[in-house]
Amino acid sequence: MQRGMLSDLFAGVVVKRLTLVETVTPSSNQHEFQGTRPLRRLLGEEDRRGIPAQFIWISGEQEALSEPGFMSWSNVRKGKPRAAEFHLYYSGNAVTDLMQADDMLFLALRRDGSVLAIVTPVASTIQNQLMWLFGLEEQEQFSFTFQEIEGTNNAELDFAARYILDELGIEPEEPEADRLDRLIEGFGLTFPTTRVFSEMARVSLPEVSAADDPDQALIEWMDREEQLFRRLERRIVADRIGSGFAASDEADVDGFLSFSLSVQNRRKARVGQALENHLEAVFNAQRIRYARGAETENRNKPDFLFPGHAEYQNSAFPSERLTMLGAKTTLKDRWRQVLSEARRIDHKHLLTLEPGISENQTDEMQAKQIQLVLPRRLHDTYRPAQRAWLMDVASFIAVARSRQDG
Repeated sequence: MQRGMLSDLFAGVVVKRLTLVETVTPSSNQHEFQGTRPLRRLLGEEDRRGIPAQFIWISGEQEALSEPGFMSWSNVRKGKPRAAEFHLYYSGNAVTDLMQADDMLFLALRRDGSVLAIVTPVASTIQNQLMWLFGLEEQEQFSFTFQEIEGTNNAELDFAARYILDELGIEPEEPEADRLDRLIEGFGLTFPTTRVFSEMARVSLPEVSAADDPDQALIEWMDREEQLFRRLERRIVADRIGSGFAASDEADVDGFLSFSLSVQNRRKARVGQALENHLEAVFNAQRIRYARGAETENRNKPDFLFPGHAEYQNSAFPSERLTMLGAKTTLKDRWRQVLSEARRIDHKHLLTLEPGISENQTDEMQAKQIQLVLPRRLHDTYRPAQRAWLMDVASFIAVARSRQDG
């Protein structure tokens, strides 16, 4: 599959840990960053006024805020005999109001000349993800560091990269748009069931084999279904917007908001179902026994039980031969839900497609006896200290199969 590159979107990025004087607080109201050498490499040596900027604040969980604004880059000693001294001024807004000392700041220069200013809590999942996306090495203090987006730092816009860009509200152009449009042509302006969509994604990739490489198959199938879904969604949404939102002689604001909410809810619901559909296809290709969505205690329904529901309900069947797998495309703070889903199984497995989860969260998972499972390709988005503990899909299948075979 053809993929775009990160350099299609960004020219470079700088990152630093914010100091008190750089944030908007009662102690400081300067609205500026000192123009150190990394910023000069990013923005150049010429003054630039009114640079369009998008300010984004993302917390450790699902909270996010985005506001447009501007920045100005200038040499405050221009025309004077002393050495140049650049400053980067920023407009105050709801995002900059949230900035605190020790937060991480990413300033990414887009190809159109605008700037993306992203603020994250230190040591958070989103910080890890952005460090991986931009090819940045972690440092002790994170003084301003520049990274040009090229060569080995030019990430392919694969599943992990596009996941992070989606968190930032960026949807890159699709190099295979024409091919994808041909695949969904028969659906017109109607979404098929998720099962039908998942099947189409798999059929469209005949070279991918879950029997040979379950890790590659899962990530490729999910990636393709997401591509197909976004293309069909774009077509359906464009048609609905073209029809307008009007009630009598005035704009139907409630109708527009309801439609927008339905789009977001559909995305969330379908991606979780798609992951389970493709996992089911992987297990079938591997000829491993399982039950999907079987009920255990207190009406809990683990995503997958191995070898099956009958064995789980049979108290004579050894509990050490049972395996449970939860499946969540993103974890955020929802991973704890699996703790109560199968009481007979003390050590639980949880599969996710979320890259770069923070060490705080993975440490807590280990303490709660939850083993994290990810497709092998996503392991590189985690810190070296975490990777030895992570399990890939093939390894999980080997564990479940060994327990079934007894």
